[in-house]
Amino acid sequence: MILSMQSVVLAILCCALLFLELPLVSYGQTKEKDQKKEEKIELHAQAAVLIDAENGRVLYGKDETKELPMASTTKIMTCIIALEQGNLEDVVEVSSYAASMPDVQLNIKKGEQYKLKDLLYSLMLESHNDSAVAIAEHIGGSVEGFAALMNQKAADLGVYHTHFVTPNGLDAEGHYTTAADLARIGAYAIQNDTFLEITNTPSHSFSDVKGKRKFQVNNKDAFLTMMEGAVGIKTGFTGKAGYCFVGAIKRKDKCLVSAVLASGWPPHKKYKWADTKKLMQYGVDNYERKNIFQYKDSFPAIPVEQGVEDKVSLEMEQGKLEMLLSKQDNVKVTYQWEEKLQAPVARGQKVGSADYWVNGEKQASFSIYTTHEVPKISLVWCLRNLWQKYLL
Repeated sequence: MILSMQSVVLAILCCALLFLELPLVSYGQTKEKDQKKEEKIELHAQAAVLIDAENGRVLYGKDETKELPMASTTKIMTCIIALEQGNLEDVVEVSSYAASMPDVQLNIKKGEQYKLKDLLYSLMLESHNDSAVAIAEHIGGSVEGFAALMNQKAADLGVYHTHFVTPNGLDAEGHYTTAADLARIGAYAIQNDTFLEITNTPSHSFSDVKGKRKFQVNNKDAFLTMMEGAVGIKTGFTGKAGYCFVGAIKRKDKCLVSAVLASGWPPHKKYKWADTKKLMQYGVDNYERKNIFQYKDSFPAIPVEQGVEDKVSLEMEQGKLEMLLSKQDNVKVTYQWEEKLQAPVARGQKVGSADYWVNGEKQASFSIYTTHEVPKISLVWCLRNLWQKYLL
């Protein structure tokens, strides 16, 4: 059978029509905000939070996004920056400005030299303000330069309601954080083994580089002996900030970090411990680690415009999603994918996602992608098909 010229022209016109651009339409499910019914904890602190250290998710909060001064809990950031950007064997020379810092202080003197490692023990175990400034000037060139490093690190960690002015946390205009931000900074810091080694040391002895002065610093973090698995982290107090504390515990299936800000003023020095224990016990009693990943093995095939096949099948990425959940947490999964695709379509092309929500907040996404490729129709393909259909 021989094709007429009219049939060939018709085939070419059909192919040309297929090359016209068609709009893509996407659809998905709308997510409503779910409210978790939360037990109320009586706390002294003006602001407090308990988070899952693994992902930063807030498990309990009281004004956790309120911006407040944080006193010497500032030194968590000072320490972690020094560990990441300095060398523990660095020699730090004390400036007159560092030596002039008010109590609490190690009483280092201008011109003296110390190992960075030893000053970090002084910083974290006894919260010495002069050690903080000496460290800051060594790492950042100046207090202002070090504050810039602190603020950049805060931005890198995604804590956007925090601003640092000093490395020691003494009251200063524009020096603030939130309980949620501070807890997330603490959760980041305890991933560093050297940070944990320092903050969990009962006492540390050292001398200046020349061996003329000897010191012993002792850990003032009483929380370390208050609960099983306690690993820190840092106390703080100023007249403006009140008593503050960032705590952490590690158990078999969970790691919790808490922060309390303005947890009383003198003489109520123990309020911060009571608040922290309540928060931690709430986390221990109410949260368990669960795998909430659900594999969906069936999706409708998506139509393909201008493709050598008119549909392409889909599959979902395999995965695992574990997190701490309470009985009150609302977990939902939503699926969304494109309604149509334009050829060519690649194998493994992402066309949608399975989104996991807890109490209306997205926690993770897993890809939905195509199972095979679909080439675009071409004139050669049209003519080949005509040849096979009518001539062969």
